[in-house]
Amino acid sequence: MSVHELPAPQALVVDDEASICESLSGVLADEGWKVDTALSGTDGLRLFMNKYYDLVFLDVWMSGIDGIETLQRMKDHRRQSSIVIMSGHGTIETAVRATKLGAYQFLEKPLSLEKLLPILSDVLDHKTGEDKSSLAIESKYAMVGQSASMENIRRQVQVVGPRNSWVLITGENGTGKENLARNIHSASKRSLKAFVAVNCAAIPEELIESELFGFVKGAFTNATSDRRGKFELAHQGTLFLDEIGDMSLKTQAKILRILQEQSFEKVGGQETIHVDVRVIAATNKDLEAEIIAGTFREDLFYRLNVIPLVIPPLRDRQGDLSILVDHFLTIIAKDLGEPRKSLSPEALMALEGHSWPGNIRELRNLCERLCILVDHQVIDINDLPPSVKSKKANPTPPKTGQLPIVGNKSLKEAREEFEKAYILGRLEECGWNVTKTAEAIGVERSSLHRKLRTYQIDPQKLKG
Repeated sequence: MSVHELPAPQALVVDDEASICESLSGVLADEGWKVDTALSGTDGLRLFMNKYYDLVFLDVWMSGIDGIETLQRMKDHRRQSSIVIMSGHGTIETAVRATKLGAYQFLEKPLSLEKLLPILSDVLDHKTGEDKSSLAIESKYAMVGQSASMENIRRQVQVVGPRNSWVLITGENGTGKENLARNIHSASKRSLKAFVAVNCAAIPEELIESELFGFVKGAFTNATSDRRGKFELAHQGTLFLDEIGDMSLKTQAKILRILQEQSFEKVGGQETIHVDVRVIAATNKDLEAEIIAGTFREDLFYRLNVIPLVIPPLRDRQGDLSILVDHFLTIIAKDLGEPRKSLSPEALMALEGHSWPGNIRELRNLCERLCILVDHQVIDINDLPPSVKSKKANPTPPKTGQLPIVGNKSLKEAREEFEKAYILGRLEECGWNVTKTAEAIGVERSSLHRKLRTYQIDPQKLKG
């Protein structure tokens, strides 16, 4: 959708005088707005709760629920709408109260075009800016690809998104699990609220409570002010728990409690805070195997695994690679403010022959590196790194990381041995350089360092 194709702005007029609703609707319609009307605060709230409005005109003096109470309820529900309070008996006290409750503007009746049209223009300018931003975000997190597996994922998003059910996404590192979570959030009724992402593996165990629940001033050293936690920030929105399988059992117990109760106290606080969050969790691990191994709580698994979604690795997405390359080259050129580069047929064939162990993340990183380092417009096969040029790229690790014999090992043991062998192989291939290896396999340097510590791998000793 281009900016010129943006949908018409939506307005709601709430006034117990039918003549006001009719005349104001006429002005708005002439200016290109789509308008709904309500003759009471109760009817206005009903419409407001079921539809997003860019602008609301709300009369103060109405029977039943008056305009001030209606404003307060609307603001509790959705803060993004601009609400203009109208009154034929305007007082400074009423105007101040409405402003404190979040009213966008206060207008005295009878309404004049001179005061009305600037408001419409300001709100429309703000909406256009937001929509442009939304389109940019949509492009950044677009689910690109035409393979059968991606079409299936998109269908699942349309079915799952509008529901409020919790989702567990599984897939290899770099496949786009957070991307999928953001698309589910965008398709949900919570899309106008916050999407809060938490990397469970990156939070030290001793800080997990303060990060998730927040803290009050003076709760501990350096707690110089109150701070909201991730759960509170995600209230009425979506909380994305990434790498859920990498948490310790102690941390899992703390997470389970808050997920079950949806209420908590801040660190150092006594007030119980209730939240309404939709949880989407993600992992690259087989959690059922982790349960058998005793490293993941069974009750937490069943709490999260309401709707399971599996995102496929890049190697299984036949026909998507060239589309993804085209997408990445386009958005990277835009970010860099430079002309868009392209790939020669030979370079594209080489990429299609690569196994992409780092999946989408590895491909995106490679495209960015090529856009920055290659000084000509057409990227050729000679511009590609050695590990990608060969069609035998990474079918098995080099001799240092030969695949282990599985034998009678458990799934967890076999997977760990394979992972260790794979990391050793890629390290040797990259000259034992941790940074280069992390880039090659499409993971964060800190994540690779954690794996090295886990498997007691010392690149400097092996290099020597």
